[in-house]
Amino acid sequence: MAQPAPAGEGADPGDAPLGPRAATAPLPESVNVAARRARLRTMRWRATLLLLGFAVVFVVLQLWGSDATAVGYLESAIEAGMVGGLADWFAVVVLFRHPLGVPIPHTAIIPTRKQQFGETLGEFVQSSFLTPDAIAERVGAARVTARLAAWLAVPANAERLAGYAADAAVTAADVLRDEEVHEAIEDAVRARIDATPLAPLAGRTLRLVTDEGRHQEVLDVVLRAVDRFLTDNQASLRARFGAESPWWLPGAAEDRIFARLLDGARQVLADVVADPDHELRHDVDARVRRLVDELESSPAMIARGEELKDELLAQPDLRAWVTTVWQDLKAELRSQADDPSSGLRRRLAAAIAAAGARLRDDPALAERTDRAIEAGARYVAGQFSDEIGGIVTTTVARWDARETADRLELLLGPDLQFIRINGTLVGATAGLAIHAVARLLG
Repeated sequence: MAQPAPAGEGADPGDAPLGPRAATAPLPESVNVAARRARLRTMRWRATLLLLGFAVVFVVLQLWGSDATAVGYLESAIEAGMVGGLADWFAVVVLFRHPLGVPIPHTAIIPTRKQQFGETLGEFVQSSFLTPDAIAERVGAARVTARLAAWLAVPANAERLAGYAADAAVTAADVLRDEEVHEAIEDAVRARIDATPLAPLAGRTLRLVTDEGRHQEVLDVVLRAVDRFLTDNQASLRARFGAESPWWLPGAAEDRIFARLLDGARQVLADVVADPDHELRHDVDARVRRLVDELESSPAMIARGEELKDELLAQPDLRAWVTTVWQDLKAELRSQADDPSSGLRRRLAAAIAAAGARLRDDPALAERTDRAIEAGARYVAGQFSDEIGGIVTTTVARWDARETADRLELLLGPDLQFIRINGTLVGATAGLAIHAVARLLG
């Protein structure tokens, strides 16, 4: 913290303390405070020694002076120089403290008027530095887009930013309350399902399948599956056939009948699979297309679809499914974010690097981005300049009054000491000139 110079080290007569310090926020310490303090002390000594030198000469002249004309000129210069030096010492000291500790009115200006100083500084910063035009001009001169594009195009930077983005996503997911997320997802799912007619949607989906002939492929799969089922379950089917046959039918006849039925069924299946133009295929095709038309236009089918949808939405398992989906999503997001080589991190890094390269290589896009940034800066400056200016005012208001004066004296004091020196010298010159004019006129 800034302290007043101790007595004997260039202290002025007005270095008396202002009084007890308010319990306010301390000022941040500057890295070159010690150097500034040493320079201030040196300049104080110079100004003070010059004034003391004039005082010593004045005393000598009063004790051992003579009536010589030159002594009169010197005495007038010394007297005026002392007056000028003391006046400028007073003028400098009253900025920071009460001279000699005496609370003379309108002294210790900075400590006593710190609040007004902060308000004035805040208004000055707001009106001179935070105008939309000034901010936009500075943002434009900074070449934000070009520098950002060059930075993003570097793979290492893109990977680092991807890591930050992934971590931010995990943090956001952790901040959200699971119950609220579950409700939001469930409400969204319910609203989406409720707003979508089920039967027409199924009809459009089925029409898409039939228009591309995919239903025939499905039919082939079904026919082959039925053939395998007949082959694999031949024994159980034979037993069931025997149980359903009349009691008077001989077993050998049952075997022949069952074998003929099984072989016939498998032959029909094989014929349909082998013949793309089989009549069974045409029949299935006609039935499917008729079903599509009914799903899309039949009131009964549409009503039945809505009933099925309502039954689905009424199931309590929907909330459990939503909970599971959210928990799995969070776990997968955390796992991907923690792994630098994960697909999520790699895709994010690639997208960021690609965006940087495009900004760098596309002048039109870069220009639009620059305009957007400048427009955003203008908006912020126009909408929040009062708040930003208020930061200066409130920050200065929190500073300790004496520390504020000490710190400003460290900043301005060395130059202000030149005022004391100049005041002493200018006063001596003025006194000499006045004495000369008086002699000429006398």
